[in-house]
Amino acid sequence: MHNVALVTGAPGALGKPIAERLARGGFAVALHYHSREEAARRLAAEIEASGGVAGPFRADVRSGAEVAAMIREVEKTLGDVTVVVNNAGLVRDRSIQKMTEEDWSVVLDTNLKGAFNVCHSVVAGMRARNHGRIVNISSIVGAMGNFGQANYAASKAGLIGLTKALARETARFGVTVNAICPGFMDSPMVNGVPAEVRQKLLEQIPLRRFGEPEAVAESVAYLVGPGGSYVTGQVLHVNGGMYM
Repeated sequence: MHNVALVTGAPGALGKPIAERLARGGFAVALHYHSREEAARRLAAEIEASGGVAGPFRADVRSGAEVAAMIREVEKTLGDVTVVVNNAGLVRDRSIQKMTEEDWSVVLDTNLKGAFNVCHSVVAGMRARNHGRIVNISSIVGAMGNFGQANYAASKAGLIGLTKALARETARFGVTVNAICPGFMDSPMVNGVPAEVRQKLLEQIPLRRFGEPEAVAESVAYLVGPGGSYVTGQVLHVNGGMYM
């Protein structure tokens, strides 16, 4: 029986390399998606073609009932979930004067409440087995803020608080909980901004380049692997030195 890793938002720019890296590390990977079924199925097929084990599983992470049902299906299909990577997230960027209550709620409910729902559904099993690894994908924006992203920054800062509190609750049961704060990555979101904005961002990054999503995947692999077994409640900044 494989160790099972659940990656939420698996078809995304960070989710895909994280899932692929965990599959190469010997995990059976549960690929969570909400609306991108075709992309999740394609990713599962690619992992299986490379000799790994993976399957797509749908849920709206904003719904605790849907998440609980998904976890039951994952464990019925692949086995006990030993690793969780809370990566699902979205943005609704506006200055706070233009931000609507819906803009605020959908981002907080997806990015923060979604991670809570997943943790709530897996922690009991991890505690019972005296083993588990949870990695919450936060953001540099959660650490330093960003213009026009009050909702996103609040959700990602909230993930850091969730990480530290849950790490204290679960450590005695052999469960580690950590967060990763990626900086600006070479991704469709960053590549879609105007060239002058990209240049201004690069000027703020000491390494003078955008990060590769694979760097985040390798950081996840470290935290869930043997090297990260004595690391919990920590925030790993993968940002090229932009925020220190």
